[in-house]
Amino acid sequence: MRRPLAFLGVNLVLALAALLTLFPLAWMVSASFMVPGEASTYPPPMLPRAATLANYRLLFAEHGIVRQAANSLLISLLATGLSLLFNLSAGYAFAKLRFAGRDRVFRLLLGALVIPAQVTMMPLFLMLKEMGLVNSYAGALVPWLASVFGIYLVRQYALTIPDELLEAARIDGAGELRIFTLVVLPLLKPVVVTLAVLTFLGSWNDFMWPLIVLTDHDVQTLPVALAALSREHVQDVELMMAGAVITVLPVLLLFLALQRYYMQGLLVGSVKG
Repeated sequence: MRRPLAFLGVNLVLALAALLTLFPLAWMVSASFMVPGEASTYPPPMLPRAATLANYRLLFAEHGIVRQAANSLLISLLATGLSLLFNLSAGYAFAKLRFAGRDRVFRLLLGALVIPAQVTMMPLFLMLKEMGLVNSYAGALVPWLASVFGIYLVRQYALTIPDELLEAARIDGAGELRIFTLVVLPLLKPVVVTLAVLTFLGSWNDFMWPLIVLTDHDVQTLPVALAALSREHVQDVELMMAGAVITVLPVLLLFLALQRYYMQGLLVGSVKG
């Protein structure tokens, strides 16, 4: 009798935690369909009296948020693709290829994890300025090309691949590039999805670096554009909630669609060090 009660108690606590977590998101969506000023009344209504799409039409038609959304999508897709290219290659090399100083270099990379990203922004900006990449998509992509965490994640997962499988491919005459593309990559599918989701989420939601490196309105990303818009419409709660929905919805749907692979990549990659 105790076990069913304990099971029920745990599920009730989890359901309550999920409800508390989802409530702000639900109200955000609801408020985005309210007429101007309705969300500011006291007590705040949970549902709109008369749902309207006026806030979304205002964002897209008058404020031209489509351009910034397209910028965010382009940068996020390119960042995800380039991050996978560099992190997968480097992670596999640190896990399965033998070269001088491999372990020392990897330990040095792990030490860089303790350095806050904000510390490197100023020297990186000055370097990009000398290269003429400020206020360009290329400049916004540089921090996402490779990450220590991405290399570490791929390496830990690649360690689970049997060495015998790779040796058998080499005996059959396959080169390293062929082994990597035809043998290793299919086995890395869970960690590929995990890294892709993490990179896309991070680059889509990134605010600080695009704010620093992208100065023109036409090349700014969605979070930066919405932050600038909020200064002009600080009292327009409903408009800001519509902008938040546009920012959150794509990454939320992506995470939900790939959640199974995402969790598998995080869990399996941690079983061997």
